[in-house]
Amino acid sequence: MKRFTSVEARIDDAAHGVLDRLPARGLYGALVEFLVFGLKQAWACLFGGAMLALIIATRLFWPDDAGIARYDFLFLAALAIQLGMLGFKLETLAEAKVILIFHIVGTAMELFKTSAGSWIYPEESLFRIGGVPLFSGFMYAAVGSYLARISRIFDMRYASYPPLWATAVLAVAIYVNFFAHHYIVDIRYGLFAATAILYFRTVVHYRVFRVRHRMPLLVGFLLVALFIWFAENIGTWSRAWIYPGQQDAWTPVSIQKLGSWYLLMIISFVLVTFVHRPRPAEAKLAAKPQAAE
Repeated sequence: MKRFTSVEARIDDAAHGVLDRLPARGLYGALVEFLVFGLKQAWACLFGGAMLALIIATRLFWPDDAGIARYDFLFLAALAIQLGMLGFKLETLAEAKVILIFHIVGTAMELFKTSAGSWIYPEESLFRIGGVPLFSGFMYAAVGSYLARISRIFDMRYASYPPLWATAVLAVAIYVNFFAHHYIVDIRYGLFAATAILYFRTVVHYRVFRVRHRMPLLVGFLLVALFIWFAENIGTWSRAWIYPGQQDAWTPVSIQKLGSWYLLMIISFVLVTFVHRPRPAEAKLAAKPQAAE
């Protein structure tokens, strides 16, 4: 798997021209590592960050007499961003395919959840299916985009990764439960337990700049889900979508939704692993907390 597209490789070379001159040890070396970590995270969030910025901007500045509905603008803008990322080689075609799959998976769930009254889209739009504006699928795609990009940008390797077939079964069970719990018993706690059992021993090894780090994969899942939950609070504040209790005035999204995002993020992660197959960590990396490059 190539870590960078051709454009990203040129950006990386230019960054090294500056960063290689900075201190490598001590406090300054740690600060450089932290700076690069933040920059890479921002780069991995390119699509999701752009979408979130547009949602905020249209909430604050969208004119009442605009010739196009806000949701339709968000849809067309998201489509343009996605095509631009491919055209400017900021995303691989394989990544775009898995993102499209997650877009479809997410839209299908949106159709069901809105019909069940779990949340609503309060504004009118032309580009929609039933009660679901088409820009909503790109919010799911943003999660897939982030996970796909971060896998290669951080050169992720895994120790004790579970069999792919087992992770696929888990992802299917999670997806089915999002629908089935409206009719039968909700098994999400069982799914949490299955996730813990399946990934308990899995450790992700990732390279930031000069140093490789490692983290239990379950901790990584939780951190990503927490970030998505914060983003959802911004989305509901902007009334891009709202929950029933937010119709009259905005209130923070229940922390219980963190569990839903945790499970949904695992579906996205599993889909990504079928594009960027999990590579095993080298024995010397699996044996040490850190290893210099």
